[in-house]
Amino acid sequence: MLLYNGQLVTESDVALSLPNRGLYYNDGFFETMVRDQAGIRYLPHHLARMQRAAQALGLALPPELQPDHLAVTLGQLVAANAEHATAGPQRIRLQVWRAGAGLYTPTTTACQWLATTQDFAPQDAPVDQAGFSARIFSSYSPFSFCKGPNALTYVQAARERDQRGLGELVLRSADGYVAETVAAGIGWIKEGTVYTPTEATGAVAGTRLAYLRTVAHRLGVVWQTGRFLPAEVLAAEAVFTANVAGIRLIRRLETVSFGAAEHPLLQRLRAAE
Repeated sequence: MLLYNGQLVTESDVALSLPNRGLYYNDGFFETMVRDQAGIRYLPHHLARMQRAAQALGLALPPELQPDHLAVTLGQLVAANAEHATAGPQRIRLQVWRAGAGLYTPTTTACQWLATTQDFAPQDAPVDQAGFSARIFSSYSPFSFCKGPNALTYVQAARERDQRGLGELVLRSADGYVAETVAAGIGWIKEGTVYTPTEATGAVAGTRLAYLRTVAHRLGVVWQTGRFLPAEVLAAEAVFTANVAGIRLIRRLETVSFGAAEHPLLQRLRAAE
């Protein structure tokens, strides 16, 4: 079952009306979440990013997707699919796009939306070999912090990663600063401090990194966000990626090895999540 504009429908019954601004102009965004027995993980951070995305794109989220209702709305979808799902966590994808017609100029702020669910498969295995992007670069815009508007960048980055036989690809901004990876935020540790790129590099505002930052503050761990060059990452004690699917240690970036053991500071952050 899918949840389409608040109604439970079967996959075969979904019929997207045309013209569709999500299909025609990528006029919208998406959010990927994980729901377990305790609820939606990192929910406040997902809600914050959704609210920012709606404001930046000029969209009016419907009542079902507002902060007071989102968890209940998506819970209905999970319950409807419980018979065919495993007992473990579920991965939910929420796609939101602008309603109405028009060419580039929109005629409404109203939204249509579709939510789907599938069994969650964690991705936390270490990355044996990563490299810096050679031809695909992140690009900052007023909406580059949300997922969807720049999706083609990450599709092409994934192609470059696979063509080069890498376990992960680290994207840089056009002016050379480290930004993120294909589908996750990036962080690194040096001398007791955690470093992450600023959104000004064009990086997506990662919900897992945002949550880890709150954990770090609670533990008294210094967390610095800014513009950093590749050489500063290569001089780190440990490098990792983070998204809703997991935290992955990068064992080797370009020609620099960071070792197979997880850094003690990263272990502390994980344990306190």
